Amino acid sequence: MRHTSTLAVLASAVALTACSTPTKTEPSMQQTAEKPVALLAPWTGPYGGVPPFDQARVDLLAPALEAAMAAELAEIDAIAANPEPPTFENTIVALERAGRSLDRARTIYGVYSSSLSTPEFQAVEREMAPRLAAHADRIAQNEALFRRIEAVYESPEKARLTPEQQRLVWLRHTNLVLAGARLGPAEKQRVAAINQRLATLFTSFGQNVLADEEHNYVVLEKEADLAGLPPGFVASAASAAAERGLSGKWVVLNTRSSVEPFLTYSDRRDLRRQVFDNFVNRGDEGDAHDNNAIIAEILALRAERAQLLGFETHAHWRLQNTMAKTPERTLELMEAVWSPAVARVREEVADMQAIADAEGAGLIIEPWDYRYYAEKVRKAKYDLDENEIKPYLKLDSLREAMFWSAGQLYGLRFEPLTPGAVPVYHPDVTIWEVKDREGRHQGLFYFDPYARNGKRSGAWMNAYRPQERFDGKVATIVSNNLNFIEPPAGAATLIGWDDARTLFHEFGHAVHGLLSNVSYPSVAGTRVVRDYVELPSQIMEHWLSTREVLDRYARHSVTGEPMPDGLVEKIRRAENFNQGFATVEFLSAALVDMKLHLAGSRRIDPDAFERDTMKAIGMPREIVMRHRTPQFMHIFSSDSYSAGYYSYLWADKLVADSWEAFKEAGGPWDAAVAARFAEHVLSAGNSVDPDLGYRAFRGRDATVEPLLRKRGFPVPAGGASDKPD
Repeated sequence: MRHTSTLAVLASAVALTACSTPTKTEPSMQQTAEKPVALLAPWTGPYGGVPPFDQARVDLLAPALEAAMAAELAEIDAIAANPEPPTFENTIVALERAGRSLDRARTIYGVYSSSLSTPEFQAVEREMAPRLAAHADRIAQNEALFRRIEAVYESPEKARLTPEQQRLVWLRHTNLVLAGARLGPAEKQRVAAINQRLATLFTSFGQNVLADEEHNYVVLEKEADLAGLPPGFVASAASAAAERGLSGKWVVLNTRSSVEPFLTYSDRRDLRRQVFDNFVNRGDEGDAHDNNAIIAEILALRAERAQLLGFETHAHWRLQNTMAKTPERTLELMEAVWSPAVARVREEVADMQAIADAEGAGLIIEPWDYRYYAEKVRKAKYDLDENEIKPYLKLDSLREAMFWSAGQLYGLRFEPLTPGAVPVYHPDVTIWEVKDREGRHQGLFYFDPYARNGKRSGAWMNAYRPQERFDGKVATIVSNNLNFIEPPAGAATLIGWDDARTLFHEFGHAVHGLLSNVSYPSVAGTRVVRDYVELPSQIMEHWLSTREVLDRYARHSVTGEPMPDGLVEKIRRAENFNQGFATVEFLSAALVDMKLHLAGSRRIDPDAFERDTMKAIGMPREIVMRHRTPQFMHIFSSDSYSAGYYSYLWADKLVADSWEAFKEAGGPWDAAVAARFAEHVLSAGNSVDPDLGYRAFRGRDATVEPLLRKRGFPVPAGGASDKPD
């Protein structure tokens, strides 16, 4: 699923986020014997400094992190031991200045983890993950530090601070309380031990999934195995085979961007099932990379930690600082959408079964048939063929389309940097300077579009450096990372409609970071609560299908002709096609996530729990969860989305309501609505409570009716079944 880099509760409680340029108050770093100075020192070069990817090496990562952790602890101890009475400036602002060298080192480390995960790096990651967790706990459990923060939080002087400063104080205090700052010594020690063990388990989980993705691919041996596959897919599969020493054959990679088109087009039902089983069983093969025991231990440790922290379950703990607030409200929303989504699936399956019967296929629709026959239904109902669309979806053109959209809406301009002007970590990466309406530097945008060994699957945004201005203006550096299949040399990269939506989605996160306009980095850009962070990304998807974007940028890769009016109209009419499948696929995973984390201390058999939950909620047999439990990276490779996968739906409720604001005004490009959205949502970051920020934009709370209308589901008589936010 689309993924973005944001703060987890513990991380936001104890450490500054991402990297920033140096300030005059920053202490110098001591060199270690290994001299990992390049990964620690203030960034140099143009644009306020850039990440030194050209100087990074795997063997420097561990010593850099160790040195940076030691430096941050010294800074924290100095803040905690300050003899002066606690003030916003000498405590909260001092924390904003602390840990800069660790931010820089972790930026490089994070890029290796997500995009350059070699066996050599994975050994470092296994070593450093628990150490980084222990470091975070040492800060979270520093009693003297917490007393100073609490003194600022409770001081009458707080009322004189700006709203952003008051928000920052509240966040620092709240997150430390949630991390266990008020626990006794024995409880703190146990929480720290749990966090370190979880860090090790998260690392093992992710590395197991990556191993299954990299090594468990399907080889197509003969041309008959290619029946139904588009030429572009065949060429990419041949290239993937050649890279693995299998020239003359074809490889279906075990990643979503390769599996989904194969399941959509392959006429070979036997191979569809093989590819499907290979994909959905990642982490569940009963071998050295099986994740079931890891999941059970993660769940048990999370339950124990929640109880130590005074919460009924992990879900209750995680949802304290969110828009939803309680698990019950998330279930309310999910259940309001579940029934109409399942009803739509029944209709979709009936349409597919009718086509299979008419063709004399002699089969009952199974999960590995769903995409294949759905595509046939789309052709029959809407005269729309994905292969008819794809020649118009050239990656380079769509990238320019999203840049143009951000310019029209928010005044951003993207100017490509000359290759080599700034270091990159892989030749696939290209960089743009971003400027505002007045031509002033706004940030840098790094773009890494292709799948490769060592790069985890999915799509995500990173902020290498957040925006800030409390010690001088610092511009952000953001990246978008995707996993499109790279075509043979010289060929255009053509992507499907869903991939194009993913491209715009991740760019929405980037725009969120680029438009940040706050004082303090801890509340900058995408560093907002989990169920709010997907609003800017999911709404950005809507501009892809606007006529203005399609007319300008959806041009045929060979002829250069614009997408015909008839094809644009077909896309519009099919807008809600297959929404039952898309919603049930997602919601089933979100429900399992929430129910796993509401189970408390009950011992969990992951496979059995998944099967039992699917039966209990009435999961259609023709669909599987978008992320089955043994490969559910969102919730088991970190705490980040745990008990939080529902957030995509919560955000989509806000998205649907926000999009109606554009439609109620002058349309998708309405300047006044875009300006309000930029001011109250995109630029504000976490400097205001998200409920207040959304109300300032929309004038009211969001309800579920626009979401149901957006997905083409009936709105219940009498209105929404969920309560306003």
